[in-house]
Amino acid sequence: MSFAAMMLGGMVLDLALGWPGWLHARIGHPVTWLGAAISSLEHRLNTGTRPRRLGGGALTVVVVVVLAGLPALAIQRVLPGGWPGVALGALCAWPLIALRSMHAHVADVARPLQAGDLAGARRAVSMIVGRDPARLDAPAVARAATESLAENTSDGIVAPLVWGVLLGLPGIAAYKAINTMDSMIGHRTARYEAFGKAAARLDDAVNWLPARLTGLLFALVSRRPGRAAGVMWRDAPKHRSPNAGWPEGAMAGGLAIRLSGPRVYGAAVAREPWLNPGAPDPTPQDLARALALYRRAMLLCGLALAGLALL
Repeated sequence: MSFAAMMLGGMVLDLALGWPGWLHARIGHPVTWLGAAISSLEHRLNTGTRPRRLGGGALTVVVVVVLAGLPALAIQRVLPGGWPGVALGALCAWPLIALRSMHAHVADVARPLQAGDLAGARRAVSMIVGRDPARLDAPAVARAATESLAENTSDGIVAPLVWGVLLGLPGIAAYKAINTMDSMIGHRTARYEAFGKAAARLDDAVNWLPARLTGLLFALVSRRPGRAAGVMWRDAPKHRSPNAGWPEGAMAGGLAIRLSGPRVYGAAVAREPWLNPGAPDPTPQDLARALALYRRAMLLCGLALAGLALL
């Protein structure tokens, strides 16, 4: 059975259908199921001393990965051979690939921003980033949305596909569990710093290769691949994240804009270095260009999956 063909099928289903609202209303979404399990375990285990919280967080990682991976493995084992199995596997992988929703969320920011509706753009960008939207002017809104698009292309699309190609349904399901844990508990706050450490470290590990592949995809489909790759290689190690700087750096270089830099989270100011310093801030039109770059990168990703499937 071709895992690459299975992932390509899931990608096509997500592109065509997204995750329909009527389906979400009836059964929710696998990520919400994982979120409920993580919240329940966190409520029970995130107590006591730091060593106890570290142990509880590690146990949570093991339990949630098993809860996600074992059913996926069981399903994969009973799939029929040949193309029927690939089609059914694609149906199972479909909700774990965020191709369509990624584009929709960023387009929701781009439309009001291009129309001069800063208030509407701030509302839309608050749905995808954690920064205080009231403190963002138009260039900062465009920068935040572009960074979210770059980073989440890796986390929400390329990484699930990579692990799905390598390990099939258990790979994509376990990855989604790890990434969901990181987004919920992998924060450096008083509550989560100890409890979420195992989840954050594991998320860094499983995203190492996908982040760099995503940066390569962005560079290859940009107008000046050499410049995009050069900015990525030079500036990605400066980023606070071991992985996010690679797709963000390639996006910055590919669009000839600067990304990252200082930003406000609540009352705190994060003094982050710039990616592609010296370039201008992104404009509303640059955010539209970022979406076009994303579409070309996803087309190249689909072609790569098709090539792997044929092999």
